[in-house]
Parts: sequence; structure tokens; C-alpha cells
Amino acid sequence: MNLLPDYSLLELASVREGDSVGNTLANSVAYAQHAENLGFKRFWLAEHHNMEGISSSATSVLIGHIAGKTHSIRVGSGGVMLPNHPPLVIAEQFGTLESLYPGRIDLGLGRAPGTDQITARALRRDGLGAEQFPEDVAQLQSLLGPLRPGQAVKAIPGAGTKVPIWLLGSSLYSAQLAAMRGLPYAFAGHFAPRLYREALKLYQDNFQPSEQLQKPYSMLAVPAVPAASTEEAKYLATTSYQRILALFRGQPLWMKEPVKSMDGLWNPAEQATVKDFLGLQLLGDAAAIRAQINELLASVDVDELMFTVDIYDPAKRRHALDILNETRGTDAP
Repeated sequence: MNLLPDYSLLELASVREGDSVGNTLANSVAYAQHAENLGFKRFWLAEHHNMEGISSSATSVLIGHIAGKTHSIRVGSGGVMLPNHPPLVIAEQFGTLESLYPGRIDLGLGRAPGTDQITARALRRDGLGAEQFPEDVAQLQSLLGPLRPGQAVKAIPGAGTKVPIWLLGSSLYSAQLAAMRGLPYAFAGHFAPRLYREALKLYQDNFQPSEQLQKPYSMLAVPAVPAASTEEAKYLATTSYQRILALFRGQPLWMKEPVKSMDGLWNPAEQATVKDFLGLQLLGDAAAIRAQINELLASVDVDELMFTVDIYDPAKRRHALDILNETRGTDAP
């Protein structure tokens, strides 16, 4: 019998339909502060571009803003999409963040662009993109490590800060790379649940100790809709359903108010696709979610669970963290 993993949060700074980015970010701050008060371990922000309804594109700026409005919770990227950025720029940004908020910054890295190909080109990153990812990760590790004699290119700030680097993934590739490099690994089960068991097992079985990490450390991201009752949770979940449906249709991703029924809003094929996307979704009151977490942990061993909570009403979204908090400290199979 093991205690439940630590709890963390992933934030996209989702904009409610008709709301402003300013209000959205103020709600993100209040959300992070509430998570900190409840003892959540991390608050990560995801990099996305050219997506109406998601305002976390300037990820490092938001990390600094959230870190400055909180005191103890770790704040980081979930993740920085490395093909979009020169490693030196990221090392300088996160070295600066670590200097401002020592011991509280995480650098999660992804190998996808986090956008469409036209926008990826507009980000003006020359090079091989995802094919260059292992080399870019190695360069970042070097830039954030101690200065070496004769080192020509230095990240100032950045050198010597040793900001913890995580690899993020939704397939087996990053799991294998994280294991080989001895880095912590986070699986994106909140949108790509299919390979979570295989990826986490591959990582844990092949992990090689490193200066940063002596034994494997893994995290699984899952979507959650906690509410006072399962009936209310099913109602609140229609916000997520509408947004994912919009994603598949190529429409703006504004957060929409929940609806009593999705009938007429999607066809059976779309419903199946959305539900598959949310295959690891936790939904219900505290008792129901606790049971679902226990069932999940019976099939996979992780050190942390990172929740995405897409709830339209900011107060209900904060209250959802109270409900998640009720499930903590419970023995899992």
C-alpha cells in the first residue's frame, strides 16, 4: 500500500468566451494561490501559439508573474516547446527566473511546436526542429550547468543555476530520452492517454542515474472535473467537451459555459473522438475521484499526478481543488 502521489496543476490560461486576457490571467493567479494554500507541489504553464482561447504563449513571462504572486509552490513550464526557441534564450530566461525565485523554477521541455506549421515558421526558429531535440536538450543542460574553462557561449544569467530539466512526452520517444539522460519525465495523459503505461514503464525500466537525478521520477498529467456531486461534474465537463470538439473542428478554443446536454452539438463520431482524447479523465465528487485515482494507480507507478481542470466558473474551478485535496493521503493499491 502506497500513499497517493503528490498533486500538481497544469495551466493553459484558458480564456472564457467574451472575457479578456487580463481577467483570465488574474484568475490564473488566484487559482495558483489557492493551489499553494492547499499544498499542491507545482504549477506549470503550457506553451501554445496561434490558438484563440489560450493565453499562455509567453510562457516564461507568465511563470515569472505567477512565481511573483506566490511564495512556495514550484512554478514551471509544461512545457517550453524547444523547437521554437534557441537553447541559449531559454537558458537565459530560466536562469533569470531561478535567480529571482531560487529553488522554485522547473523547466519542462517538449519536442512538438505547440502550434501549426505556418505558425511554427512564423516563430522564426531555423534548424531541424524536433529532429534536433536531443542536441538542444544537451545544450541546455550545458548552459545551465557550471561554467567550464574556455567556454565561448555562456548563459548569463543561467550558468550554474542547474534549473531542473524535465522531458515531456505523449509517445515513447521522450520517455526513452529521459531515461537515457537521467531526467524526470512527465507523460501528457491529459490529451494523449493511449501510451501512458508503456511510456512510463519504458522510462522506469531504462533509467540511468545522472547528476540531476539518482532514480527515476515520473509524473502523469490527467484531466479532472471535481465537483460536489457526480451529476454536477458531468454538467461542468461539457465545457471541456465543447472546447475539444472545437479543437478537432479547427475552431477557436474559447471556454464555453457548460450545457445540460451535448446532444445536437456533436455527432457520434465526434463524441467518440472527444471521449478518447479524455480517456484518463477523472470525474465526480471526492469519493468518486479517489476511487478513479486508485484504479489508475493500480496500473501505473508515478511520483506525481498533474491535473488539468477545465471548469468555466473561476470560483468553481478553485473549489474543485478543495475537492481534489480531499482525496489526498489516501492509500492506493
